[in-house]
Amino acid sequence: IPDTIEGNPVTSIGGAAFFYCTSLTSITIPDGVTSIGDRAFYYCTSLTSITIPDSVTSIGERAFQSCTSLTSITIPDGVTSIGGYAFRNCRSLTSITIPDSVTSVEAAVFFECSNLTSITIGNGVTSIGRRAFDQCTNLTSINIPDSVTSIGEQVFLSCINLTSITIPDSVTSIGIQAFYGCTSLTTIEVGAENVNYADVNG
Repeated sequence: IPDTIEGNPVTSIGGAAFFYCTSLTSITIPDGVTSIGDRAFYYCTSLTSITIPDSVTSIGERAFQSCTSLTSITIPDGVTSIGGYAFRNCRSLTSITIPDSVTSVEAAVFFECSNLTSITIGNGVTSIGRRAFDQCTNLTSINIPDSVTSIGEQVFLSCINLTSITIPDSVTSIGIQAFYGCTSLTTIEVGAENVNYADVNG
């Protein structure tokens, strides 16, 4: 992607800009781009890696959904918003770090990321949306920071290799079926006495 088009700086990648570019293997996003639109790289099945520059502050809904060959991606510290389903079905992605600048993990962001084994959630995140890690079947553990106050419904649905989890004192709400189908889960620690978790498994 060029830095300028007809003399004007490139500051955003529009919605569905590279939708279904199934032969695209790599891309360089120039410094100065502040937003990646909804479905921008949806179904770019040959894309293996991408570096997001520090200038980016928002990543749209389904921006990288079904980029099934994507093995690594950098989310810079300036990103405050990651849209729902942004990395759904990125099944070659093995690890991800969500920076402290992000305030919420939206719905189904990593849904069906079946090879994701390592997730770091930044200390700025206050809520984890519904189905955020649904069917992350190789996830064995996750650290939920003290900043999180709510965990949505079905967040860890069918995470069959998740063995233990600690929920910090800050969490006051756990959604319906949050750990439904977590057949390897043997230990769960809930810190807050006033947490509402009556329907954790539906």
